[in-house]
Amino acid sequence: MTLATGSSTTKRPGRLRHLRRGAKAALATAVLGAAVAVLPAGAAHAASPGQLIYVANRYDDSVTAVDSASGAAVATIPVGTGPSDVALTPDDSQAYVTNYEGDSVSVIDTATHTVAATIPVGPSPMPVVVSPDGARVYVAHMGSPGGVEVIDTSSLTVAATLPLSGYPSMIALSPDGGRLYIGITDPPNGSVAVVDTASLAVTATVPVADPAGIAVSPDGTRLYVSGYNNSTISVINTATNTVIATVTVGSQPQRIAVTPDGGSVYVSNWTANTVSVIDAGTNTMTATVPVGAGPAAVLADPDGSRVYVANAFSNTMSVIDTATRTVIATVPTGSRPYGLAIGKAVLPAVTTLAPDHGPTAGGTTVTLTGTHLTGTTTVTFDGTPASGVTVVDDTTVTAVAPPHTAGAADVTLTAKGRTVPAGSYTYQVPAPTVTGIAPATGPVAGGTIVTLTGSDLAGATAVTFGTTPTTSFHVDSDTQITATAPAASAAGPVDITVTTPGGTSAVVTAGRYAYTKDTAKLTASPLLLSITPGQLNINLNLSATLTDITTGKPVPGATIKFTVGTTTVCTATTNAAGTATCTGPCPVTTVLLNLGYTATYTGSPTLEPTSVTAGLIRIG
Repeated sequence: MTLATGSSTTKRPGRLRHLRRGAKAALATAVLGAAVAVLPAGAAHAASPGQLIYVANRYDDSVTAVDSASGAAVATIPVGTGPSDVALTPDDSQAYVTNYEGDSVSVIDTATHTVAATIPVGPSPMPVVVSPDGARVYVAHMGSPGGVEVIDTSSLTVAATLPLSGYPSMIALSPDGGRLYIGITDPPNGSVAVVDTASLAVTATVPVADPAGIAVSPDGTRLYVSGYNNSTISVINTATNTVIATVTVGSQPQRIAVTPDGGSVYVSNWTANTVSVIDAGTNTMTATVPVGAGPAAVLADPDGSRVYVANAFSNTMSVIDTATRTVIATVPTGSRPYGLAIGKAVLPAVTTLAPDHGPTAGGTTVTLTGTHLTGTTTVTFDGTPASGVTVVDDTTVTAVAPPHTAGAADVTLTAKGRTVPAGSYTYQVPAPTVTGIAPATGPVAGGTIVTLTGSDLAGATAVTFGTTPTTSFHVDSDTQITATAPAASAAGPVDITVTTPGGTSAVVTAGRYAYTKDTAKLTASPLLLSITPGQLNINLNLSATLTDITTGKPVPGATIKFTVGTTTVCTATTNAAGTATCTGPCPVTTVLLNLGYTATYTGSPTLEPTSVTAGLIRIG
């Protein structure tokens, strides 16, 4: 069905339709009249969470990457002067941006959101499309003479140029990339040139009135062309290259988007501040959706649930729900948004890592929390892949940490071909354990060689008996240490602990060591004495030497008591040589009845008690 065309006499300004900076304030006032209120944000897009929409902001000389789920700007990328259109490669790795006033194309690396290259092209470039295989980029320049550049994406250079007699206002590719459709403005006429992309030869020309926008149906059988000054959409059969229908839409239609199912066509009406919706099956307009001022690019979401509209004079992007055909959100953009492109890939982001530490042996299950984590394939710790990577949902991923040396490791997550930082994980040496000691006893004098068994003993910095660290130990392996027991201040049990960079071992019964008292020995020599008849008392010069049998050393400072029978003669303290000497009186009758003296040591916390008896030998 062909509908009557409109009768608008408003002159389409051709190249001047794409506003120059010098006149932007006056022109904006003329078109807007009064400011248009920005709608409150609607519900976030749920069908394709986190897809990135790239918005070309003409007066900011930038491209903004907007998260379609939240409407938040993920990045703002400075490009050339007057960016007007943007197209993504099939893998979303690059965005090609035409700089209308810069006569160039900026190539954005979407992983880093930086300009990777700038390619000079013809004057006033605007429309841009990327071939389905990503090998070519087609850029139409509207400056005189008009033409289309073909950019080789591998070399990022212009590989060929197709000259045109008129001004190419918009271009589109067939789904297979075999045909390029170019809307050519050649006042007072207009046409669509059909170009074979293999030979860059024009194979057909379809007359249309003042073309401003072009879109191809997903099956490639239909071509939709907007007539800017007659407010119509021409529907072209691509098999016959003939116009089969004309649909009246709003004032000065510009860009066109076809939903992925091919069922609906959305057209932005530049001065009407509306979007017309066409039923592709009947070629009739079925709805008009008010949007912001100066709608330019119109873009269908890959899942068909949303349509996005760049409102050049409102500095906003309208989000249309295709089910209700209403604006459900209005997203702020940069100044004069003109071109739009939507990515298929989603940038994952990790906000937390828990726990953020674990043993060097690995094996800890780590939970990564963030956004857009669906499709995670790899989690690495300093480049080493984790095992057991599990996607719980779009916000949660779990992974098992691999073994690693002690210290911090950078964690990364890869989803949908994008690798992003996921935080830092600290590997810690595990605390040592002591599971046995042999022997489990030794003298307080120390010196016993003790073998400790356990785990994670490598790197030991101290072995402690009770509170006393030994000055001599050797790490035989990760499970064994040989240590020399230090001297103790008293007999009794103590706990042996091992300290490593991972900590100090816990006190366990299996690590208890018992100090025993040293064996002591007293030696004394017989004493010769002379007793005079009638003598009642005699002074005895007594001595004894105390020795630590365990160490073989004399014991100084010990108290020795000397007795004859039950009579205490004297007491003395051992000197440095361990000898105690004293003199004391003793009844002669006691001496004669016993004929010997006893030296007694009562012991100490470190020495067993001991005594010795030596003879009293009478002479004369």
